[in-house]
Amino acid sequence: MSPKPHSLSLSQSLKKEKKYSGVFGDVYSMAILPKELELEKESHPKFDLRFQLPDLTQPFREFSRTREVREFLSGALAGAMTKAVLAPLETIRTRMVVGVGSRHISGSFLEVIEKQGWQGLWAGNAVNMIRIIPTQAIEFATFECVKRAMTSTQEKWKQDESHKVQIGPVSLNLSISWISPVAVAGAAAGVVSTLVCHPLEVLKDRLTVSPEAYPSLSIAISKIYKEGGIGACYSGLSPTLIGMLPYSTCYYFMYEKMKKSYCQAKNKELLNRPEMLLVGALAGFTASTISFPLEVARKRLMVGALQGKCPPHMAAALSEVIREEGLLGLYRGWGASCLKVMPSSGITWMFYEAWKDILLVQRNSL
Repeated sequence: MSPKPHSLSLSQSLKKEKKYSGVFGDVYSMAILPKELELEKESHPKFDLRFQLPDLTQPFREFSRTREVREFLSGALAGAMTKAVLAPLETIRTRMVVGVGSRHISGSFLEVIEKQGWQGLWAGNAVNMIRIIPTQAIEFATFECVKRAMTSTQEKWKQDESHKVQIGPVSLNLSISWISPVAVAGAAAGVVSTLVCHPLEVLKDRLTVSPEAYPSLSIAISKIYKEGGIGACYSGLSPTLIGMLPYSTCYYFMYEKMKKSYCQAKNKELLNRPEMLLVGALAGFTASTISFPLEVARKRLMVGALQGKCPPHMAAALSEVIREEGLLGLYRGWGASCLKVMPSSGITWMFYEAWKDILLVQRNSL
């Protein structure tokens, strides 16, 4: 039986309408549009308001793997571990250098314990830890960086012949080979770390010498700022730099030279840990002995205001010490200083070399 002509024409018309139609609204309504308008609607782009932060994970990983960052961290860890052990000796040394209390090490220990208890030996240690971590990190990182830069500059200077100067028949060769990269790096390390961390040194001395006037870190910061603003945080900066230059230069120079000489004498490439401890202690002893009079003058200037008498400059402080106590006064507290500096230097170098070996080996294995 064949379909009716009317039914066929109706089904065909519905197919054509579906071909050119689009559906809007719910199931109860329908609108038929040309197919071109439907395609134009579908191709309209969506507006996205989402904001995606840049991924800094990879740059941070690359930065953390650099040699300079690993040396920075090694210095910070070495300084923190050393100060945690030797804080009581630092307290006694500071008191004896500035002339507070007994002139003997044992007597100074007993005075602190009687007045402040055992915790008095760690007076100012909180700020001391805050101070030593950035100081040692900046100092060691600067030393390593400047030493490499100076060594590279000297090698390039030797290969370049344009540094020769001809004056008539005389030929002058301008050489920088006589400059020690280690000495320059040591001086730079001391200056940079002092400029950055000097306010923390001022805080530490105030908390150690006058715990009654400065019972806490917040009170000390508030009082110092009220006394002279930001400038008070840098009081005694000039004498500090003057005293730091010979100490820092000699400290790093002696360690590197003694380490090199010892390795050559023993036909070995590296020191073991006990040898690092010994060489570091001797380097600290030598540097402290040479620069100690400047350290005495510096301490006098920094805490002189607390005692009501502050010399105008370092030369005046030195002459005042000689006038009151004679030449031996320039080395008052030297024994306590060596008692603190020698183990501190030895332990610091030992920890630094150990951490540097660990972190740099880890860096190379990544």
